[in-house]
Amino acid sequence: MTETAVSTGTQESVEDFAARARAWLAGNMPRIDPDNPPFSVRADQESWDRAKELQKRLYQGGFAGICFPREYGGLGLDHAYQRAFNAEARCYEMPLILNTPSFTICAATILDMGSEQQKRDRIGAAIRGEEILVQLLSEPSGGSDLAGVITRADRVGDKWVINGAKTWSTSAFAGDYGLMLARTNWDVPKHEGLTMFLVPLKAPGITMRRIKEVNGNEEFCEEFFDNLELGDDAVVGKVDDGWTVASRQLFHERRAVGGGSEFASGTGAENANEMPPDHVGLAEALGRADDPFVQDLAGRALVRRAVKTQLIDHVTQAIAAGALPPTAGTLIRLFHAETTELEVDTALAIAGTAGVVDEGGDFDGMLDIGVRYLSRQTGSLGGGSSEMARNVIGERVLGFPREHAADRGVPFREVKRNKG
Repeated sequence: MTETAVSTGTQESVEDFAARARAWLAGNMPRIDPDNPPFSVRADQESWDRAKELQKRLYQGGFAGICFPREYGGLGLDHAYQRAFNAEARCYEMPLILNTPSFTICAATILDMGSEQQKRDRIGAAIRGEEILVQLLSEPSGGSDLAGVITRADRVGDKWVINGAKTWSTSAFAGDYGLMLARTNWDVPKHEGLTMFLVPLKAPGITMRRIKEVNGNEEFCEEFFDNLELGDDAVVGKVDDGWTVASRQLFHERRAVGGGSEFASGTGAENANEMPPDHVGLAEALGRADDPFVQDLAGRALVRRAVKTQLIDHVTQAIAAGALPPTAGTLIRLFHAETTELEVDTALAIAGTAGVVDEGGDFDGMLDIGVRYLSRQTGSLGGGSSEMARNVIGERVLGFPREHAADRGVPFREVKRNKG
């Protein structure tokens, strides 16, 4: 059966679109070996500059923002067209690092919650490869309680004055604008006094520093706001209704982390740490391919990987059909995190002591399993911890009673919190 995007006003079939993409890609994008692709290093500015260059090529060729509306710079097509393009683009270099958080989280949130001007300006610039969007949510003293943010936005005349700090902001050093949650009302319960702002990251009043992780990476940043001034045009959604915006943002993040967003362009790993470990190749290299225990470990990981792919399709289609609520995207996020941990744990179990070899010897050039193990829990923290994901699934998908919260209904200024 031939698919067409009748709802978007085009009669080009998915097959014709794919054929056109195939021809354009062959003449305009660098070819790669999909099993040994060039990797973007998120901590390096050069990778982001390269991604912008590739995104500009996509835009000029008419293949950028496939699922974003036409009025905001996209093509306004159904997800089937994006999937078809992704299949054709598998053997070409793509600006994959722009997918998360710029397209799948931030631009998607602005599309749902932003003003018309914000949609036209920020989504359009991102699709054209001119700007990168990031998230400014977590705080040094906030832990996983996003609604407990204490970065404050005070109304002074016709401006909002921001003071506070954010941390663990993914790739913020490369960003142009950030979605920042701040407290605008301290006299109502914590979820009711928040406002989301769209912040220009080069504005006066912002100091940014890089964070060095245990594996040596410096992708994450922390930001300090000292009397940063913003106008009303920076408010996303409504004043004191930032939790609604943040909830939608988390919805998109959980889908993005799990690989279920229609706004992602291209597939594959953007860096070596996201490549699924080759458990079979690892076992063969270590002479353990005939070990029944190793075979069982590798088989379990491979089955889990296959189930993850099927789960993404099932949940995505069920949400689109209304059979599952939008919050069911958290199922993808949780399963992705657990699968990633299982895969890395399995690789280390197969590698044994070879997993701690740094360089040289017979294992030089192999995937650095030991270093990768140090950051194995990253996927369990993005978009909220896995424990929070289970709460979302239990309460908002399965309908279980909510857990008790001592601060529910209490004005935020009266809530006890760590003064340190």
